[in-house]
Amino acid sequence: MGGVEDDEPASKRMKLSSEELRRLSNGSTIKEPVAGSSRDLMARPLQSEGGEEVVGSKGVIKKVEFVRIIAKALYSLGYIKSGAHLEEESGIPLHSSVVNVFMRQILEGNWDESVVTLRNIGLTDERTVKSASFLILEQKFFELLDEEKAMDALNTLRTEIAPLGVNDSRVRELSSYIVSPSYCSPTRSPKQDTVRARSRSKLLEELQKLLPATVMVPEGRLEHLVEQALVLQRDACMFHNSLDKEMSLYSDHQCGRDQIPSQALQILQAHTDEVWFLQFSHNGKYLASSSNDQSAIIWEVLLFTWNMSITYTVDFVKDKLFKSHHLVYETGVSLKHKLSGHQKPLSSVSWSPDDRQLLTCGAEEVVRRWDVSSGECLHVYEKTGLGMVSCGWSPDGKWIFSGLNDKSICMWELDGKELECWKGQRTLKISDLEITGDGKQIISICRETAILLLDREAKVERFIEEDQLITSFSLSRDSRFLLINLLNQEIHLWNIEGDPKLVSKYRGHKRTRFIIRSCFGGLEQAFIASGSEDSLVYIWHRGTGELIETLPGHSGAVNCVSWNPANPHMLASASDDRTIRIWGLNNLSTKRKEPCSNGIHYCNGVY
Repeated sequence: MGGVEDDEPASKRMKLSSEELRRLSNGSTIKEPVAGSSRDLMARPLQSEGGEEVVGSKGVIKKVEFVRIIAKALYSLGYIKSGAHLEEESGIPLHSSVVNVFMRQILEGNWDESVVTLRNIGLTDERTVKSASFLILEQKFFELLDEEKAMDALNTLRTEIAPLGVNDSRVRELSSYIVSPSYCSPTRSPKQDTVRARSRSKLLEELQKLLPATVMVPEGRLEHLVEQALVLQRDACMFHNSLDKEMSLYSDHQCGRDQIPSQALQILQAHTDEVWFLQFSHNGKYLASSSNDQSAIIWEVLLFTWNMSITYTVDFVKDKLFKSHHLVYETGVSLKHKLSGHQKPLSSVSWSPDDRQLLTCGAEEVVRRWDVSSGECLHVYEKTGLGMVSCGWSPDGKWIFSGLNDKSICMWELDGKELECWKGQRTLKISDLEITGDGKQIISICRETAILLLDREAKVERFIEEDQLITSFSLSRDSRFLLINLLNQEIHLWNIEGDPKLVSKYRGHKRTRFIIRSCFGGLEQAFIASGSEDSLVYIWHRGTGELIETLPGHSGAVNCVSWNPANPHMLASASDDRTIRIWGLNNLSTKRKEPCSNGIHYCNGVY
C-alpha cells in the first residue's frame, strides 16, 4: 500500500513525518525502505499490467492506468487515507517501490543515492537520465553553498555535474555562483530547513515533469482529462452561446437553439430612410446606426430589472416550505443622440477604442468626430476636392484613418493634421476600412477582387485574392480572421496570420444588387451573422459552416448586422425598411409595452 495510516506508531516514521512527506511530494505516497541496496530495487511491472484489464464500455481505458490516476487525484485532494485504501484494495500501487525510494531520497537530500536509484528505475532514454541527474546534482550544489561548503560544491560541479555534458551554459553560470556572496551567508536562518524542504519539493515537481508518465503520474492528470472532455463537448455543441451555462459532470453537455438570439424584441424606428450601417460599441453599452437620411443615431443599451418572481419549494423530507426570489435582468435600447450635419447619406460609423467618441462617414463627403456623452461634433475631417469613403481608429485612439475617393488612405491626428497618406490603388470608392489590434496593418479593398493588408511600419503589402467581386468585409476581434462578402452570394472566412488562408465558406443568403454586410458574434465569436436581400437575417455556426437560423421580420433588404460584443444574446439588424431590429432569446418571459414616442417599438417585451 502506498499510503501510511495517520495513526501509525511514531517509531515507524521517518526523519520527516509521513504527513510532511506526503505534503512535500504533492500528495504522492512514500513507501518504507526495504532491506538491501537500492541497486536491488529494479522497477517491477505493476500487478495488473500483464492482463491489460480494461474498464468502460469502449474497452479503451486500461484499468491499471485508471486506478493509478484516481489514486493520484485522491492524494492531491488531500484524501490520504482514501488513496492508500484504494492502492491496498486494488493491489495497484501508485508508484513502484523503487520510485517511492527515489522520491524519499530526494525529499531527504540523499543526492548520491538518488542518482543511483534513478538509473535503477529502468529508463531507456539516456538523455532523460542525464537531464534528471543534472537537476538533482544542481540541487546538491546549491545546498552545499547554502551550508558554506564552497569547496565541496566546486568538487560536485567539476566531477559530477560537468561530466554529464548537459547544458554547458548553465554549468558556467553555476561556477559563477561559487564566488557570489549571496550564497555565502555567515548566519543560518532559523527557517532554513523549511525553505530547503520546500525547494526539494519543487525539485520533485520538476523531475515529475521530466520522467515518463508511466513512472510518475503527472500532477493534475485526472483534472486535465475531465476538463479536456468538457471542452470537447462544449466545442461540439452547435448552439453553445452562454457564459452562464453550467457544464456538469453528471450529464453530457448540449445547448438548445434557445441560446441563439432569434426573437425580435425591439423595433427601432427613428430613421426616416434606409438604414445602411450599424455597429455596437466595444463595451456593448451603445449602438450606432447610419442611414440614407443623412443622419446617424447613438442608441444606449440599458440594463434594468424587469420583474421579480417568487418560487415556493416544498421539502417533504424536512416538512418545510422554502420561498426564493428571482430578479430578471433585461436589456432595452433607447435613443440617446441623433447626429445631424452631414450633407450626404452616411455610409459607415466607427467607435473609438474607449467608446467615448464616434466617427461618421458621409458617402464621398466628410468624416465627423462626435462626443458620445453630449452628442457634440468635435471635428470635421475633409480634403479639398476629394470625398471620404471610409473611416477607422488607431488602437490607441490618437489617430484616425480614412479612405478617399482618389483610392488613397490617409492618417490624421485628432485635431485634423494629416500625418501620412498612402497613394495609389489602396481603396475603392465604396470600401470598408479596418486596422488590426496592434495598429500595424491597415486593411481595405484595393481592387474589385482583392483586399490589401498594408503593414504601415514595415511598408509591406500582402493581398487576399478572390475570384468574385468583393462587396464588404469584417475583421474578427482578435484581428486574426477576415470575413469577406462576395458577389456570388458566398461569405469567405480567411485566416490572415502569416500567408492568408481560406478557412471556411458560408452560403444561403441572397445578394444581387446591394452591399450586404456580415459579422462575427456570439460567445467567443463562434457564429457568423449576415444580412440578406430577401429580408432575412442568416446565422451560421462558424466552425462547421452549418446554417442554424434564419430570422424573418424585416420587410426590406437587411443591409447590415452587428452582434453585441458584451452580450452574446443580443443581435441588431439594419434594413431598407427604415428600421433596426434588436434580436434576443426567445425563451424569456414576455410582457407587452406600448410604443414610445422616441421611435422605439417593443415586440413581446424587452430582453
